[in-house]
Amino acid sequence: MFKRAKATMDNGVFDRFARSIDVTRLDEEQFVRLIETMHMLDRAGTGVELSALRTGTFVGIIERASSSQLDALMDHGDLRMVVLNEIFTRMGQHLNRDRTAGLTAVVHWRFTGGYENGGYDRFQTVITGGTCTSGIVQDQDPRATVTLAPTDFLRLSTGISSAPLLFIRGRVKVKGDIPFAAGFANYFDIPRGDA
Repeated sequence: MFKRAKATMDNGVFDRFARSIDVTRLDEEQFVRLIETMHMLDRAGTGVELSALRTGTFVGIIERASSSQLDALMDHGDLRMVVLNEIFTRMGQHLNRDRTAGLTAVVHWRFTGGYENGGYDRFQTVITGGTCTSGIVQDQDPRATVTLAPTDFLRLSTGISSAPLLFIRGRVKVKGDIPFAAGFANYFDIPRGDA
């Protein structure tokens, strides 16, 4: 029990530390190194976990990062999957149960620039029974298949960009139910980024 309380305290300090970093002063390599260090602390069992950052802190980091910083992060093979998995895990935590009451839907995601699967990283999101789960196995028929660059997904999933804007700019391709895909972000309560 003592060890668990210590990890929670360390994560509070880690969260404050992460909020205090001005990522606008970092170049692309430094930004990638920052996220890599956060992930390394998590993997090393230090009790400081990337997944324990408040979602507002996580969104704030993405929000303040430049497109070139996010592109560099998504070009890093290991960190790309770490960050995408982090977002998909948090989707389940921020599902708006009132808006999804009675909804059963499956979305397949294809992220360009992947190293396998025909050049795409693939995920599946399932909303049913007031829950949202995601993973890399695509074993259900989708209501929509959404193809986009991972950097655009980071901005979309954190509320920085809107789906209609990305559609207008031709940065998102949808196969299936386009109106459903365009409004998908509305099923979630995305916390504002912490400045």
